[in-house]
Amino acid sequence: MKSHVGHVRSVNEDYFAAEADVNGRALAVLADGMGGHEAGEIASRLAVERIVKELRHLAADVVGEDAREHLMNAVLLANKEVYEYAQEHPECNGMGTTTIAALFGSSTVMTAHIGDSRLYKYGSDGLVMKTEDHSLVNELVKNGQITAEEAAVHPHRNVIMRSLGTEPDVLIDLDEFEWEPGDVVLICSDGLSDKVPASTMEEWLQKETSLQEKVDGLVQEALAAGGQDNITLVAVRNMPVASEKEG
Repeated sequence: MKSHVGHVRSVNEDYFAAEADVNGRALAVLADGMGGHEAGEIASRLAVERIVKELRHLAADVVGEDAREHLMNAVLLANKEVYEYAQEHPECNGMGTTTIAALFGSSTVMTAHIGDSRLYKYGSDGLVMKTEDHSLVNELVKNGQITAEEAAVHPHRNVIMRSLGTEPDVLIDLDEFEWEPGDVVLICSDGLSDKVPASTMEEWLQKETSLQEKVDGLVQEALAAGGQDNITLVAVRNMPVASEKEG
């Protein structure tokens, strides 16, 4: 795990939490806040802390659709908390945050996602992005109006179409996928993904180094590429005996 304010910002509006053992599962949550002065920082912290609070005591025998419902409800409660805080504090009006929450079992990963922070899986099939950006440029790419290459340099590439806390209701992307022993899941804010291409991420994940060294190296790559935004990464490796958080 690592979070860096970057070269330009004075405040780190990213926030994250990771717990290695939540009744037999690992838990990781990352949020990239947005809003006026300090509002983004508040939004991301409120969201992460509420999701962790709701999932920390999730029983080991809650699996499948029941676990999925718990995950969704945790994010919905976080949305409610951020939205209501903004209503009660006019200086935070309009604040919101991207959010990724992931529950790691021994063979599956369950995720909830809003915004343009990303989750990747690295394994035998290489680096695969498992989330879809809820951004203006991604909608333009999907509609065939611009190319992926044009999206990378588009002047409105940071416009988010869906975020947590900006509205009383929110649409959450839920997913579940398999992972094998040795696989790594990388969760990051756009301070990394906007600056470091997937090919470079894959090169670092292939290195014969510790997971923390891989994370440190990727942060340095983003800083070397300009570091205009906050940069946050959480990496989790599927250990052969049990899921274990590292990084």
